Amino acid sequence: MSSWAIVAIVAIAVWGVVQAMKAKNGRETGTVGDHQPDRQADQIAQSELKELRERIKVLERIATDANTTESRKIQEISQEIENLRDK
Repeated sequence: MSSWAIVAIVAIAVWGVVQAMKAKNGRETGTVGDHQPDRQADQIAQSELKELRERIKVLERIATDANTTESRKIQEISQEIENLRDK
């Protein structure tokens, strides 16, 4: 068997394995339009991720602002004012 025949057999075998893996993953071979739903799903996931990151920033700000010494002093002063109003 010549070296070119061995190269051809290996190439055909590799091509077959690649095609089998694509079929196993549920993707069509050679078409461009198949990835469009994946892109839409990725865009939706990216927008949801952006919204969640913004929410986390707000929650972190709320959690840290409420626990600072300045915030505690403001709460104490507000409580003292309310106590004085009640008298």
